[in-house]
Amino acid sequence: MPRNYKKEYDSYHSSDKQKKRRAQRNKARRQAMRDGRVGKGDGKDIDHKDKNTANNSKKNTRVRSRSANRADNRGKGGRKRGK
Repeated sequence: MPRNYKKEYDSYHSSDKQKKRRAQRNKARRQAMRDGRVGKGDGKDIDHKDKNTANNSKKNTRVRSRSANRADNRGKGGRKRGK
């Protein structure tokens, strides 16, 4: 059964809570760009070490490759590493 992207957007991506979290992630990226830590099209992501997108302090954020960041951040119960 194919994914229903319209339903997914309507039920999740357009919720106020998710919009706020997305804005916080975008803000962290903009701050890193201002500091010169990342650039447009460089293939890097900003990782929140404590997984709290509201905490954009420099101690909590780090620059990681897109593949490494997204492999580690699969959410609770995600893919286990090492076995």
